[in-house]
Amino acid sequence: MRSRGGFKSSAGLSAVRSCLLLLFIHIGAPLEARRVRGGRAQSRRMQPQQQEQQQAGQQRLEGPESFPLDFTAVESNMDNFMVQVKNLAQSLYPCSAQKLEQNMKLHLLKNSSVTCNDGSPAGYYIKESKGSRRWLLFLEGGWYCFNRQTCSSRYETMRSLMSSSQWPQSRKGTGVLSPEPEENPHWWNANMVFLPYCSSDVWSGAMPKTEHNDYAFMGSLIIKEVVKELLTKGLDKAKVLLLAGSSAGGTGVLLNVDHVAEQLQSAGHGGVQVRGLADSGWFLDNKQYKVTDCLDTISCAPTEAIKRGIRHWGGLVPESCRQAHVGEEWNCFFGYKVYPTLKSPVFVVQWLFDEAQLTANNIHLTGQPVHEGQWRYIQNLGQELRSTLRDVPAMFAPACLSHELITRTNWMDIQVKGTSLPRALHCWDRSLQSSLHLNSSQGLKKPRSPPLRGCPLHLMDSCPWPHCNPSCPTIRDQLTGQEMSVVQFLKHMGFDVQKMAQQQGMEPRKLLGMLSNGS
Repeated sequence: MRSRGGFKSSAGLSAVRSCLLLLFIHIGAPLEARRVRGGRAQSRRMQPQQQEQQQAGQQRLEGPESFPLDFTAVESNMDNFMVQVKNLAQSLYPCSAQKLEQNMKLHLLKNSSVTCNDGSPAGYYIKESKGSRRWLLFLEGGWYCFNRQTCSSRYETMRSLMSSSQWPQSRKGTGVLSPEPEENPHWWNANMVFLPYCSSDVWSGAMPKTEHNDYAFMGSLIIKEVVKELLTKGLDKAKVLLLAGSSAGGTGVLLNVDHVAEQLQSAGHGGVQVRGLADSGWFLDNKQYKVTDCLDTISCAPTEAIKRGIRHWGGLVPESCRQAHVGEEWNCFFGYKVYPTLKSPVFVVQWLFDEAQLTANNIHLTGQPVHEGQWRYIQNLGQELRSTLRDVPAMFAPACLSHELITRTNWMDIQVKGTSLPRALHCWDRSLQSSLHLNSSQGLKKPRSPPLRGCPLHLMDSCPWPHCNPSCPTIRDQLTGQEMSVVQFLKHMGFDVQKMAQQQGMEPRKLLGMLSNGS
């Protein structure tokens, strides 16, 4: 067994040496394909026959596709240069047959006392990027349970959200977790860490499994333990740590981003810039459309579910928010109440007509046209969300009926006022870099580079109807599965074009045109 392992190791090293040799040969091959700092290389004068011979040799070396390196890109855009290098390395044979592993690999926590709900070890998936000092930690979502009955039901139907026993050994990153620059232009080369959700406590719990507790709730402790392990893998040398999450994971970002910053500070790594990216976790504690008994996680009002849950989980909230809501810490699970108390910068991504929020409010879009009262409730929800987000300086809020965004493969397609979310996050990153030059004794210093023009951070749709943004995700009829246009969807929802046009003092045809183009 040892000799076979040694053979594989030797073969792997040989392949790496071959790749490196081909890389240097390729870089040094046709001088006319390179530009050297300080001037352009002179093109060699050749006879036609010599040129044909060199081109033939070059094609044999490069294969079907060539990626000449433009070294001037290094000075102005390091990300673009790295994309060129990556494309080149993956195009060369035999590297093309042995591409770098792109998936994140499972690591169970060394500290076995920090567990999932059923006592199985918690863990994380990681894809390291040795040359990067940027780290992205993503918190998975998936609702919650708040008492013995709801947790037992959850364990029977959604066991992977309560146990690590069936987790795969690797995961592919998508959206903001993707290692592909085409899908993830600004974060593709970061160290990626995915934290599976197996605590059912909105990442807040600190309750171990005991004789009196059927399940452990240790979401907050899982994050803390993962950060502790990552410090031994290079996080201690990080420049930026972005704590991201979707749905319950998005709320988990709001609850834990300051905890993570304080943990790094107390461990002597205060130089790491900790930031948050909360996707679809900005829930409202508003009144349900139809008030029902709190029998399960779907029908129970968010406020009542969290009140019961925080006691069941031993839930932890940010200290500044706890002090602002002593005895009513459940308030800290709602974005517009916890956000003003946070010290760390947070970018908020929130659909104005979030499907999970509507479900929690007992609006169920099951293929039947909604009643006028439901339609007004949905419109009011959008208005309420707008009002709570008004003072958030960095956010992306499309007027769409959807849920979760940042891990979608097509997340670049959604736009607000002509700006995509990856672009807005890049603008946010630049603005934070500029603000770092604040010195306590000298005041605000002049930024190293001026802010990007046309680089907005506060992006919120102003149109009032679900899917009035033409870049919203595709809508499908839940009964037939057929795609619907915006106008078809609104009619399906019970939208009365004639009545609305009359109220607006315009022709119905004009209103339909405005709806179609998102005006």
